[in-house]
Amino acid sequence: MATRFIFLSFCLLFSSTLTISNAKIFPTFPSSRITPEKLSSLISNSKDSQGLYKTKYHTQILDHFNYNPQSYQTFQQRYLINDTHWGGSKNNAPIFVYTGNEGDIEWFAQNTGFMYDVAPKFKALLVFIEHRYYGKSIPYGGNKEIAYKNASTTGYLSSTQALADYASLIIDLKKNLTATDSPVVVFGGSYGGMLAAWFRLKYPHVAIGALASSAPILNFDNIVSPYSFSNIITQDFRSVSENCYKVIKGSWKQIEETAKKPGGLEKLQKAFRICKSEKNLAIESWLSTAFVYTAMTDYPTPSNFLNPLPAFPVKEMCKAIDDPKTGNDVFAKLYGAASVYYNYSGTAKCFDLNGDSDPHGLSEWGWQACTEMIMLTGGDNKDSIFEESEEDYDARARYCKEAYGVDPRPNWITTEFGGHKIGLVLKRFASNIIFFNGLRDPWSGGGVLKNISKTVLALVEKEGAHHVDLRFSTKEDPQWLKDVRRREVEIVGKWISQYFQDLAQ
Repeated sequence: MATRFIFLSFCLLFSSTLTISNAKIFPTFPSSRITPEKLSSLISNSKDSQGLYKTKYHTQILDHFNYNPQSYQTFQQRYLINDTHWGGSKNNAPIFVYTGNEGDIEWFAQNTGFMYDVAPKFKALLVFIEHRYYGKSIPYGGNKEIAYKNASTTGYLSSTQALADYASLIIDLKKNLTATDSPVVVFGGSYGGMLAAWFRLKYPHVAIGALASSAPILNFDNIVSPYSFSNIITQDFRSVSENCYKVIKGSWKQIEETAKKPGGLEKLQKAFRICKSEKNLAIESWLSTAFVYTAMTDYPTPSNFLNPLPAFPVKEMCKAIDDPKTGNDVFAKLYGAASVYYNYSGTAKCFDLNGDSDPHGLSEWGWQACTEMIMLTGGDNKDSIFEESEEDYDARARYCKEAYGVDPRPNWITTEFGGHKIGLVLKRFASNIIFFNGLRDPWSGGGVLKNISKTVLALVEKEGAHHVDLRFSTKEDPQWLKDVRRREVEIVGKWISQYFQDLAQ
């Protein structure tokens, strides 16, 4: 989440005369406008993607919940497997499964180093399963034009179908490996973390436990405030520099006023190094995207998850904004900050704001965000770093009807998986789930932040960012991050030990 799926930003719309529209930008998961380097140095040190895993396919049924003839159609679901350290089926060695997010599974496999790091200790088999309708796991013979054509063919894209896919694949894989007694632990981050938690709740006979990192399972049905997301982003920047916060907060009006003036469009284009003249110059959306995703990935070490970024990128953005060399030139300050996110590698000479880059295959999240994943995070209060605004569900519903011909089901996730009074509910029947949240992550506002029972645990870290615990470990990792991972390993180890005790009885 996986993973800012929904946030407010503003487009500057130009026609023969300038008009300005405050509009919701359609929700998408983070995607880079500048294609990231193929692999981080950590991954390249592990040989390469070919050395990290082998690619396999599972014949998957189209519809698990219906008996109409068309439901029995099948497609090839991709999964990646690493058996380097596996202790084997004879020893009932564990199987660690990553519940794939809304994108190409290779991207997530290359950015979930924690599983590779702990595999030797547990002698675990690693499996990364791709989510249906993403990457190469496309129904209708892999034909995206048909699969994405309309609601009739895309309608099989849902979290419940994905979870059933994972259960079916895991059971079949264990049978093929003669590893029916090998315990399974599921892992996931962002939307994948939500799926991991829900998988443990829905399929406890398949997985003995789940590590759900940065899983905002409470961002539905008004359980948490729609302002929580932007409030956390605001605090991330404000905690680094009050001036930085004030410059960004005051910039939206300045951009809007500049755009209205004669020659304003050209001035903005020049100030932000836009590659070509555009009728629709979405500067505010472009800047908002950079601030949102930098807050999400405010890691304590260099990263390459969305774009190549330095350690503590929010601090680097504020350093650019506070740079005395830029004087009172707000646009120069904003350009310097945006360059931290979009051009830290220094290779881009200009920016294409209307580019259609989707290097990680995330586009079909739009369908999910219009059907069941109605995550209300678009509110901005008067103190927000963004312009003050309210969550506008009606606008989203109209868009979804226009774009996909469907009406959103805002209450479905809480009906299917729960969410209201989560502590009381999970205390009654759930077990063996870790919810990790870093409080610098905007999605932590929708996360489980308190222990629910002795086996449904919340690990919360004040300085943590979006599923930082699942990244490859490095020598530069701060002690708090090492402690989080050590605790996660201890808990998973207890689950496995208890499983074998129960198995022996």
